[in-house]
Parts: sequence; C-alpha cells; structure tokens
Amino acid sequence: MSWEFAITAFASIFAIVNPLGNIPFFVTVTEGYSAEEKKRVIIQICIVMTVVMVAFGLFGNIIFAIYGITIPMFKIAGGLLLFSVAFSMMKGERSRAKITEDERQEAMHREEIGVVPLGIPLFAGPGAITTVMIFVSYAMDSAEGDVYFNLFSVFLAIFLTTVISYISLVYSERIFKRMGRSGAAAFGRIIGLLLAAVAVGFVINGVFDAVTIYVENNFPA
Repeated sequence: MSWEFAITAFASIFAIVNPLGNIPFFVTVTEGYSAEEKKRVIIQICIVMTVVMVAFGLFGNIIFAIYGITIPMFKIAGGLLLFSVAFSMMKGERSRAKITEDERQEAMHREEIGVVPLGIPLFAGPGAITTVMIFVSYAMDSAEGDVYFNLFSVFLAIFLTTVISYISLVYSERIFKRMGRSGAAAFGRIIGLLLAAVAVGFVINGVFDAVTIYVENNFPA
C-alpha cells in the first residue's frame, strides 16, 4: 500500500479545491440568504463537486480515447494549467480558470448558484478535474498490488475534500470573521506555493513519459 500516494493525492485535490480560500466569495454571494437557503446552496455545491470529480475520475480514459489524448500530453497540459492557477493564488488573485468576473456578478442573480458558479467552476473547476484525472492515471500505472489501493485513495481524497468543504461552508461566517480577507489571502498564497510544486511535478513526469515513449517507438532495443 502506498500511503505516500494517498497523502499526496489528498493534499493536491484539497489544495486545488481550496475550500477555505473560497469562503470569502461564498459569504459575499450568499449575503442576505436565510439559513435554510444557505444550507440548500451548500448541499448543491457538495453534490456537484463530488459528482463532477468522480465522473471525470471514472470516465477520464474514455474521454482520452475519444479525443486522442495521451497521458503524457494531459500531464503536461494539466501541470501548466495547475501552475497558472497556483501562480494566481500566490499573487492573491482568483484564477480565471476557476471563475470569471462575469460569473461573479451573475452569481448575485441566480437561484441555483450552488451549481453554477459555486459548484462549477469555483469548487470543481478545470484544475480540480485535471488533478483527479492525473492521479487516477498515476494509480492505474502503479504496481499491481497498489492499483486498487491508490484508486481508492483518490476517490477517498475527493470524499474527504467534500466533507471538509461542507464543514467549512456551514461555519463559513464564523471562519471568515476569524480569518478576515487578509487571513484568507495568506492561506491562499501558501496553498498556491504547494500547488505550484505539484504542478511542476506533473509537467516533469509528463515530459519524461513522452520522451520515454518516443525513444521506445523510434529506437527499439
């Protein structure tokens, strides 16, 4: 069993979803909502983010096959995307890959904000989807005895991140009052730095895999 893989998968998925960093936006968007309305929005967010990430984790290979995408290609592209998200987080900005300014404004006028833009793309955005799919590919490439444990670890990481997100959102107002905008921004910068390191690892592994495949195909032993 690869506990290191399990811990890395959870840390990466939690970092890209960034539930604590999303609290200020959630508090702003749901200002004036009743407790029941907020609870309904929170449940929508958790259901959407779980379904989206699990679906892409399970059917990612089919999507690859349809569009002719290889694992090394996706690792490189995904790593670059994650690095752009991480770079924005380190600068204290919200990445455009997660939510746009138009969506931010439109959120104030939508009933189903728990689905869009909070569920998608704020919590389950391209970065989160990419991270899940890459870790599933890592799990599938594991040693025979570790494949099922590593796959279980990825989906457990999604579940744990959802649970933490739910708890964070339920107590969002209390957390926001204690953290403040500056505290949330500082936390986001720290998470961004860790996420950048993970993204660089994705790119390096993708390049290495691509070179290996090229050598094996063009210079057989």
